[in-house]
Amino acid sequence: MRTLLITGQSGAGRTTLAAATALTAAREGTRTLVLGTDRTDTLGAALGTPTGPGPVRITPTLTAWRPDATAAFRDDLAAFQDRASAALDLLGAARLDAEEVTPLPGAEELSVLRALRDAALSEAHDLIVVDLPPAHQALALLALPGELRRYLRRLLPPERQAARALRPVLGRLAGVPMPAEWLYETAARWDVELAAVEAVLADRATRVRLVAAPTPAGADAVRHATLGLALRGHRPEALLANRAFPEPGGEADGWLAGPLAQQRKVLAEWEETYDVHAVPHLGRDPRGADDLAALPVPAVKSGTTTVAWPVTDRLAEDGVLVWHIPLPGAVRDDLDLIRRGDELVLTAGPFRRIVPLPSALRRCTVDGAGLREGELCVRFAPDPRQWPRSR
Repeated sequence: MRTLLITGQSGAGRTTLAAATALTAAREGTRTLVLGTDRTDTLGAALGTPTGPGPVRITPTLTAWRPDATAAFRDDLAAFQDRASAALDLLGAARLDAEEVTPLPGAEELSVLRALRDAALSEAHDLIVVDLPPAHQALALLALPGELRRYLRRLLPPERQAARALRPVLGRLAGVPMPAEWLYETAARWDVELAAVEAVLADRATRVRLVAAPTPAGADAVRHATLGLALRGHRPEALLANRAFPEPGGEADGWLAGPLAQQRKVLAEWEETYDVHAVPHLGRDPRGADDLAALPVPAVKSGTTTVAWPVTDRLAEDGVLVWHIPLPGAVRDDLDLIRRGDELVLTAGPFRRIVPLPSALRRCTVDGAGLREGELCVRFAPDPRQWPRSR
């Protein structure tokens, strides 16, 4: 099974091209699921068939699904109240009824990630096309599973659960009640679920595609998205320049001359770095299968868009190990590195990621870093107190 994540510039027709991509794959005989993330049914409008909280069959090989964040949040909250009933009764807390529950911030993102995990594990589809939100929201969504797992491990370390037999004694000594068993069980279940989502996002068969208008604003959005994806270890497999103006037979004149000049400049810059596919403007908003079929979106290729972060051994030459982190579009002044135990806190522009150090680097100290041609090279010197002594 393959997964295609589609994001990009806000308002650039991302959902339409996600639907067109899914329809193209389905017409080639690929069992395809297109997963929508918008609250409103923009996906159904593009497909010409309403979509909702349950999977909807569009064609024999194409299914559309737009998860309901409200229902999922209500179910999670009801389950939590049932498990925590003793504690809630002790506190005299009144339970929330399902009718008064509205999703909290983040509930929609979690419902989308859960739907992606369930679809991947079902093995009912050969391809899952995910219509992600605009790039700035999509990048936060992609980071969410790893960040939540890290929070859980810090707040409820699994190794503390091993002391369950001592918990009553520890509680009396500390003078406060210790966390109940169900809390650790819940954290463990969440960790497994989040790990499954992380596995789908990091899988080599998961690819990322960007959508943007060939304008200066679109160029800014693409640079922003590329850097954010690089920090998560991905690169775009294709860039769809949507709503492109058709080239005139001769020189353009009038009002069209300016936009065409901008478009040519942006496309030329993109073609130096990306696999660019210009998708022409139809002169109307695409609606239904016929309009989607008229959009020349590329087929989903096999392969991967994940990028390795290798460590090279330069001990003999320079006495250091070098960690190579590709960050295309990064600016030196916007980079920041902090070593925190066995983790590296890496900031690039508006993005931040906390990554565990490779095992060899945990026994080293940071010796410096440099940005060269879109690659961050972090140098690590062996710590004599932890590094094996040579004979």
